[in-house]
Amino acid sequence: MLDQKYFRQDLTVLASGLAKRGITLDQTRFSALETARKACQTTTEQWQSQRNVLAKQVGMAKSRGEDVSALLQQSEQLAELLTAAEVELMALLTELQSLQASLPNIPDDSVPLGRDEHDNIEVRTWGAIPDFDFAPRDHVDLGVSLGLIDFESAVKLASARFVVLYGPMARLQRALTQFMVDLHSQQHGYTEVYVPNLVNADSLYGTGQLPNMEEDLFKTTDEPALYLIPTAEVPVTNLARERIFEAAQLPVKYVCHSPCFRSEAGSYGKDTRGMLRQHQFEKVELVQFVTPEQSVAAHEALTSHAEAVLQALQLPYRVMLLCAGDMGFAASKTYDLEVWLPGQQCYREISSCSMIKDFQARRLKARWRNPITGKLELIHTLNGSGLAVGRTLLAVIENYQTADGKIRVPEVLLPYMNGITLL
Repeated sequence: MLDQKYFRQDLTVLASGLAKRGITLDQTRFSALETARKACQTTTEQWQSQRNVLAKQVGMAKSRGEDVSALLQQSEQLAELLTAAEVELMALLTELQSLQASLPNIPDDSVPLGRDEHDNIEVRTWGAIPDFDFAPRDHVDLGVSLGLIDFESAVKLASARFVVLYGPMARLQRALTQFMVDLHSQQHGYTEVYVPNLVNADSLYGTGQLPNMEEDLFKTTDEPALYLIPTAEVPVTNLARERIFEAAQLPVKYVCHSPCFRSEAGSYGKDTRGMLRQHQFEKVELVQFVTPEQSVAAHEALTSHAEAVLQALQLPYRVMLLCAGDMGFAASKTYDLEVWLPGQQCYREISSCSMIKDFQARRLKARWRNPITGKLELIHTLNGSGLAVGRTLLAVIENYQTADGKIRVPEVLLPYMNGITLL
């Protein structure tokens, strides 16, 4: 949620920030609603004040034994006017709240202008792109030919965009997950957490998935409904909801492994081959709660923590600074890590690391006590994949393939593979 000051003081600044994302703000509508809200709130407060005065007059008149019928009649009339004003004010506030909740975060000043992924900026690359002396195959051909990846059975069990992994391939995915959690918790100072995989609407609203992205969520038929999490960012970030942190407690750093569920609405026909875009996948998520002064440095550090996984696995990648038009709803600034896939001969996203500033904290009422002023202020939140396990698995498959169609196990994963060195 954006700061109310934008709506009540300077819509021009807000409109300029949203324009960077390609969003045109209806300033006339917001101004009219805000003007109506102010007038209605003033009227409501006036009626409330008069009601209180009348209540005192009625009390005093009764104590003197006087006839209060006229005063009671005025009170009834005033109550009707006050009720009508309160109903109107609530309607205006609800409409304003709905409109405000539909608006994404404003891009940080360091974010480049642009409409889509073609306008993103390459920040750096790491690792050498492998030079095979044979034509590299993609993960689908390799996994299926080895009998370790099975899409047909997944369709029978569920639908398209699911997968079944067998034997050493399933173990390799588990090894990747364990390695990532161990790396972040043991070397980068994150506290491992286990959270529910179903959350309520308040949690999704708090992180910005609701109301705008409901079509991409799997929802139960219960009342009230629960939602399968699209990422562990949702429950983990909500651990800060309605909390007050002392300065000494920050930063808070959490790492969480979880399944993720996405309907992928609107993505039909895109990345349908293989494991790139699944309805269910595993991810290791990094979340931080920091003070505003720590936010920029924390974003760079969190991104480096995600990069450390790729470096340990010796997977070539590049870091992309996303343009304003390609960022997620809640993000103020985002780095994407894109890993090299020999089977596709291109880089593909494997992690998004975002600085959210106070956008989520305002919805969550997540605050910290500034020791200098003694006042409560909103924390800043950050999150990033460290990494998406399924995409890391397919990157390992393709980068570690051999000429005879086998797959070598990266050295750093050998302690997790129970003696398996080759798939």
